[in-house]
Amino acid sequence: MRGPLGAVIGRYPSSDGSTQVGGIIRHNRKCRDVAFLVIFIAFWVAMIVNSSFGFNKGNPLRLTYGLDYKGNVCGDRHAHPGLRELELTYWLNPNQVYLGGLKNSQFKLADARSICLLDCPIPSEDALNWVCDYPEGEIRLSVDDWIDRNYDYFEFLTPEMRNTSLQLQGPCYPVIFPSVNVYWRCQYLARASNVSLRHWQQMGGVNINEDIIIDKSIHKSINARSSVLKRYVADIGKSWPVLIVCGGLLPLFVSVIWLLLIRHFVAAMPWITVALFNILIIAVTMFYYLKAGWIGNDAISPIIGAHDPYYHVFGREQNHLHAAAVLMTFIMVVSILASIAIVHRILMATSVLKASGCKDHRRSSSTHNLSSDAICYPWNLLYVLVWSCILFV
Repeated sequence: MRGPLGAVIGRYPSSDGSTQVGGIIRHNRKCRDVAFLVIFIAFWVAMIVNSSFGFNKGNPLRLTYGLDYKGNVCGDRHAHPGLRELELTYWLNPNQVYLGGLKNSQFKLADARSICLLDCPIPSEDALNWVCDYPEGEIRLSVDDWIDRNYDYFEFLTPEMRNTSLQLQGPCYPVIFPSVNVYWRCQYLARASNVSLRHWQQMGGVNINEDIIIDKSIHKSINARSSVLKRYVADIGKSWPVLIVCGGLLPLFVSVIWLLLIRHFVAAMPWITVALFNILIIAVTMFYYLKAGWIGNDAISPIIGAHDPYYHVFGREQNHLHAAAVLMTFIMVVSILASIAIVHRILMATSVLKASGCKDHRRSSSTHNLSSDAICYPWNLLYVLVWSCILFV
């Protein structure tokens, strides 16, 4: 028989190289890496300061919505002016959008003049629509009245303001291109309205570029890696109730059902496990097929809200769903073939589970108490875990 543990430990040297005396570890230890302790404390101080700054100055809306030219986050009711429900970013000057899409241009789309709107403007079929800047200064309109007028107060402008508007210098800008809501940004469609463009030219407006670059400029910004990452993080933030239910409450409920199945259907558990696994794999694969648009009409679209079916804008998330659907198809095929290949092992697992005496003991016993259940549950669960590992190895 081995001696006391203290005697064994005492034979090994301590961290400073000296051997312990009497087989007992000394308790007068102290911190020896003071430099690392200072760095560790500085790290936590920086974390606290950074977290405080984030809670006080941060705005989670920036993960989803864009900014206007004043730096306000669209949809922020505390902005000036108040932008509650004005969640869409719209770029007023199409020529600035064009410049932002040129490869060698120093002008970036982030520098273009943008405001926050309730919906994306579209050209009129028989006239020229205008989208004007926030009503400020000489424009005596409230934000609500500005919204009710479809952001148009061109008729209230002075001759000088009208002239600057015709030079695309504001405060009002023409709606020449249709736009759709793509991830809370008004995506220009490079298909100018002939009626609106003719009215603009008759009024003496400056030349407006109609190149496809106008479309690609905003599309490139929406599909930037940073924008995609922000949308994914925002999705997690918005789906926290689903995470709590599906990640906490539902697994707890299903685990109780699982224990009941183990108690009353021990012999069938290998088949139930394999069947549920394959059904789940098939269901997830079909879900990806639906969202990728390969089955039915429930495909995920980057365009938010009702829109003309003629408008079609691709997003990076659609490509991600296509890749995920292909991957899940491969996993589904492999899992089904593996299940067919291990039928013999499933039969072996069934015979072993039938040989366990806990279930027969419960049937023959005239009384059931907590102690017998406490003994049988772990053994049945152990059998299922062991044979599940055997099945899938």
